[in-house]
Amino acid sequence: MTADDAPAASSTTAASSTTAASSTAASSTVAGGEPPTVELRCPNCGQPVWVGDNFCESCSTELAPALLSGDRARPLAHCPTCPDASVSPEGYCENCGHKMPSGNDHVELELDLVAGVTDRGLRHPRNEDAMALASALGSGGPVALAVVCDGVSTSTNPDEASQAASQSAVQVLLTAVRNGGDLAQASAKAVRAAQQALNELAGSGQARFNAPSATFVSAVVTVAQVTLCWLGDSRAYWMDASTAAGSRQLTVDDSVAQELVARGVLSEAEALASPQGHVVTGWIGADAAEAEPHVCTFAPEGPGAVLLCSDGLWNYQPDAAGLAELALPGAVSDPLGASVALVNFALKAGGGDNITVVFIPFPPGTRTREGDTSQLAVTDIGDRSHEPV
Repeated sequence: MTADDAPAASSTTAASSTTAASSTAASSTVAGGEPPTVELRCPNCGQPVWVGDNFCESCSTELAPALLSGDRARPLAHCPTCPDASVSPEGYCENCGHKMPSGNDHVELELDLVAGVTDRGLRHPRNEDAMALASALGSGGPVALAVVCDGVSTSTNPDEASQAASQSAVQVLLTAVRNGGDLAQASAKAVRAAQQALNELAGSGQARFNAPSATFVSAVVTVAQVTLCWLGDSRAYWMDASTAAGSRQLTVDDSVAQELVARGVLSEAEALASPQGHVVTGWIGADAAEAEPHVCTFAPEGPGAVLLCSDGLWNYQPDAAGLAELALPGAVSDPLGASVALVNFALKAGGGDNITVVFIPFPPGTRTREGDTSQLAVTDIGDRSHEPV
């Protein structure tokens, strides 16, 4: 979120995170024509575990933890142009003074059910967006969930704000899915958890006068419906696999631009081009404790994909049908590839802001990796490596 996106009152260093299966191939067919089972092993102790297990019974290791973009937010230890110079604890070369790229400048995360990319863009010194992805087996089948947060640049530590908010929220959502909880209630609870994380980040010092702040959007996708929650102008879209024209925006921005459009003062294009067009009127932060998130559900009538994104993408293409033309059919069959494609689109269009794109194919569990012998996304169980590209 740019400085103009304050609440109302380059080349990147790539990093990827992929799942590594800890499975032994299914070898027997169950009598009665049932699909073969797949035996999995805990990546920590090697003991057998099964699809649907959340924790290893032998060593208590979490088998399918959330993937977090902030896990790689570490600056380089040496300056690329001054190899003999040291780097300060703040991440600056002590010879040339340049800010070192961190692992969070470009991060790609992928699970079988959901994938996303976050990128610093071309004009910002750091990436203030964050995303968190997870999957689980719910009572009705596979469930995918994601959170995207966009730090408000004019607030204190916006990069830490987006990371803290997304990480806190995804844990609440994942717990609710595993326990069979009400997903709408859990979504609102996740925002409260994110709010509490930012309260703690602000503490009681100077940061409370310019509180760490971020926008928020989350999606929990089951085989039957999509549960959405948001505050601010990070968006959710439906990408209709049958026709791009059937795609639509699912969220309504909390922004001055949206208020101007709703009152009929300006068209959407005029409002977004106005000086106050990107000022948000809803956000999470220690200075927004009373903010109430929006929660809604959406039941798709056919296959497609849910898109979560920050304004670094939709600034260049706000129209749902236009985004669908760029994203489909890859958003359904290759969500990571589609995420990369939309990030590259935004970079080529100017890259003026941080960019985050997440795709969740619907219904979840219909896409599997080549060679996956399971009926569900068992490769989401296992070691979560964070290796540089």
